[in-house]
Amino acid sequence: MKARAAIAAARSPSFVIRFAICAALVALIWIVFGQTVRHDFINYDDKIYVYESPLVSFGISGEHVARAFVDRSTNNWHPLTLISHMVDCQLFGLKPGGHHFVNVLLHSIATLLLLIWLSNLTGRFWSSAFVAALFAIHPLRVESVAWVAERKDVLSAVFFFLTLLAYARYARARTAGRYVTMSIFFACGLMSKPMLVTAPAVLLLLDYWPRFAGANSTAGLRERAGANRSREAGASVRETERRKNSWQKLIREKIPLLALSGGASMAAVALQVHASNSVAQLPFSWRVENALVSCCIYIWKFFWPTDLAVFYPHPDDRLPLWQVALAAAFLIAVTLIVWKQRRARPYLLVGWLWYLIMLAPVIGIIEVGLQGHADRYTYLPHVGLYFALTWLIVDLAKSISFRREILAACAIAAIIAFSCLAWKQTTYWRDSETLWRRTLAVTKDNDVALTNLGTFYMDRGQLDDALSYFQRALAVRSSSDQLHYTMSLALIQNSVGNVLARKGRLAEATAHLRDAVQLRPDYPDGHYNLGTALFQQGDLDGAIAEWRTMLSMRPDDAGANTSLGNALVQKGLLREAADHYEKALHSDPESILALNNLAWVISTGPDDSLRNNEIALKLALKANRLSNGNNPVFIRTLAAAYAQAGQFDKALEVARHAAEEANAQGARDLAAEIAHDADVYQRREPLRDPSLRNAQ
Repeated sequence: MKARAAIAAARSPSFVIRFAICAALVALIWIVFGQTVRHDFINYDDKIYVYESPLVSFGISGEHVARAFVDRSTNNWHPLTLISHMVDCQLFGLKPGGHHFVNVLLHSIATLLLLIWLSNLTGRFWSSAFVAALFAIHPLRVESVAWVAERKDVLSAVFFFLTLLAYARYARARTAGRYVTMSIFFACGLMSKPMLVTAPAVLLLLDYWPRFAGANSTAGLRERAGANRSREAGASVRETERRKNSWQKLIREKIPLLALSGGASMAAVALQVHASNSVAQLPFSWRVENALVSCCIYIWKFFWPTDLAVFYPHPDDRLPLWQVALAAAFLIAVTLIVWKQRRARPYLLVGWLWYLIMLAPVIGIIEVGLQGHADRYTYLPHVGLYFALTWLIVDLAKSISFRREILAACAIAAIIAFSCLAWKQTTYWRDSETLWRRTLAVTKDNDVALTNLGTFYMDRGQLDDALSYFQRALAVRSSSDQLHYTMSLALIQNSVGNVLARKGRLAEATAHLRDAVQLRPDYPDGHYNLGTALFQQGDLDGAIAEWRTMLSMRPDDAGANTSLGNALVQKGLLREAADHYEKALHSDPESILALNNLAWVISTGPDDSLRNNEIALKLALKANRLSNGNNPVFIRTLAAAYAQAGQFDKALEVARHAAEEANAQGARDLAAEIAHDADVYQRREPLRDPSLRNAQ
């Protein structure tokens, strides 16, 4: 063994070369993905994860960190990912370049950790470097790195490889401290993305291989004591028993990790069940068929990564039987082959099972979302294929003359080719319009892409273009004779209704929004938007009913509580309105409208039992701070709060400032109302809003 270690050490490149290779990997990553620092956010998940998330967008705080562990807004449990987004917002605000920078940085760290772990474990630096290079720049990695919302991929990868490194260290000296360190890294990985629930199984695979692969081999260190068992014919029974006990011990030590996986799994599934559009819309047989084919699609894309898209529509039951059977036969055949090769080439079995096991949580058996498959799901599973194929090629090339030169040339060619493809694919992520147009170019009947492109145009105020894409999406989804996509159809009807409402076609908008909630009565956003359309038409009772329905499904929604509070104010139900404003602020303490409207009701309403001068002033001050002190409506509320607190001189000063802001912004009618307020304050009287009344 000492001789083997000495040979491995002699073949290992010097520190300078290893450092140069690490630097080259990082440089390659930034050449391919560095362009993203000039990219925008994407209107697909980036909105709910970052720039429209009240939990994240205001930066980091103790309260927000605590809420990250119980947040349900993204329908995923990944508190560390949310906290990382908070840190980004604290450092960079909502400038997307900083958020992209952190994604590329984390991917760089994950790549280096992979290289360090695999080379230390196997003693084969150059093979490990090629594996790390594939992981770094393969085109299938673009989605995980270039998409801010996929922070969970790159962050969880960092903790996953730290877990593997810590496990290798623990295997060399099994101490409680090292086990705890490994467990902490694993827990952090689960809190970044619960997909890592399969990591304990991966650790068991690593207990099987690499054996005797180098001085630092995890499995080798555990089994070298029995390396000479074949020399003693009478020891076979004892050896079998020893191996059995050894594996039992290895499995037992994974039980605490499995408990962590179980907890993360329950949290993830519970949140997905909470999301009405995520889980189990399709028949189980369709999901199994798609899973079999997707496993093969990911392998094909490993070798031929072209026509990549952010969203691939689910094939439903349109997969030909021959295609499903061929996929199943291929997977079974590969499994049998690597099993038969388990003694001669154990890395094949380990790499193949790594791929299948790590892919299992996202292969679609448990349905999450409407996609048939997704490139981002291969971020860590493909590592198993990388090292299995790399080790196989090196082994098969042992008898070839000039094999090192040939392998090096082929490796460099592959890295250059994949880098060029990845660089080009990354360019499609520069903004939402480019991304969705590319998606439509490489996929067919993609109603999700059409809807998101329509949303992009609606956000830009191009309502006619938005309506055109929404109607095309509606036509695609309505043409399907499947009844399993009522949620998708409801989403599109909701989008059509929203853009029609913004165009002032409220009657048509209401019809589409009613269709949305009839298709899916459990669709909270549909009820919210229908309530908004009814409110705009003056139907207070209808709006209140819709918002109450929405809150029965999502009671902590700040927007719905604020909107319901506004309608109740108009009905004269001030105390109930105040209760809903308070609920909105409990869910979102930075909800500006809830802050302002509650302060106004407390300060200017007729109900003396609602008075609380200190709270009203605190709410109004916070609303003005969050709005940068330039909204005349909020400044007016602050003046009213000062007056109610008896600070009339301050109220007069603030009211005059509010009038100046209103005039500067062209709001002449509002400026006139504020001037009337100032007259009241000059008389040393608090303001009373005549439009507010107690319910009869």
